Amino acid sequence: MEIRQLQYFIEVATREHVTEAADALHVAQSAISRQISNLESELDVDLFIREGRRVKLTPIGKIFLSRIQQAMNVIEDAKREVEEYLDPEKGTIRIAFPISLAAYTLPTVIHAFRLRYPEAKFQLKQALYRDLIEGVVKGDYNMALIGPLPAEGKKIKRKILFTEEIVALLPIHHPLANRPYLNLRELRNEPFVLLPEGFVFRQLVLDACAKLSFIPHIAFEGDDIDALKGLVSAGLGVTLMPEVTLVDSLPRATVKIPLIEPNVTRTVGVITPTDRKILPTEELFYQFLVEFFERLNQYKD
Repeated sequence: MEIRQLQYFIEVATREHVTEAADALHVAQSAISRQISNLESELDVDLFIREGRRVKLTPIGKIFLSRIQQAMNVIEDAKREVEEYLDPEKGTIRIAFPISLAAYTLPTVIHAFRLRYPEAKFQLKQALYRDLIEGVVKGDYNMALIGPLPAEGKKIKRKILFTEEIVALLPIHHPLANRPYLNLRELRNEPFVLLPEGFVFRQLVLDACAKLSFIPHIAFEGDDIDALKGLVSAGLGVTLMPEVTLVDSLPRATVKIPLIEPNVTRTVGVITPTDRKILPTEELFYQFLVEFFERLNQYKD
């Protein structure tokens, strides 16, 4: 079994098309077909169901793909670790993050880090909450910013960076817009705009409402934070937002109002794997993250 065979297998499995895989790898289609056939002969199983040029993984092929992707991640990390051992300040940080930390938190930290280590490089991946955790476990990346922090388990460890307030965002002409603070129950009859199902922040809002014995009327859904801001700006509803998403400026025609009942917060932090070391450059960034937010929290206090 050769690494080249495995690379060909992953490309074909991902694209489900031999010709497209050959084009992406810049090799002859016959070469890919031959290597896949050799691999199947060596394993003595069919990895693909053939449908002309298009293919689909067999059940054992899906299992093999998952394992091989993890193995290739380990090989790639090993190569990078050797390179970064010689000069960690010039390495690459692979980090994933949720949409709520994309506009301000992560760019701010990266900017500060690059001032100290200007030759460091980043590979950034935005993902949903469960995918962030799964990506760290599987080795797609070694580090993820996440909020709220999941419970620590056998496969991930966590570090709290900060706790942030969740605030209400209302249209500027809303009857409650001039209030210094709000009880969430006061919004029980309002139309809400929320992220779709699958976003953990949506569940945080629903849980906060449930504590006050009401289910919000969800009038609109938007698949990112900016979409929600736009819907509120247009007067189509109210929402709750992590305060960090409103740091730079409020969206036009909106107001943010603190909540006092219940006090809604979320922990934001970083998760890393328990079963493997993060790479030298990633370790630099991890320590920088912790120090950066420790200083920031001291300043707030």
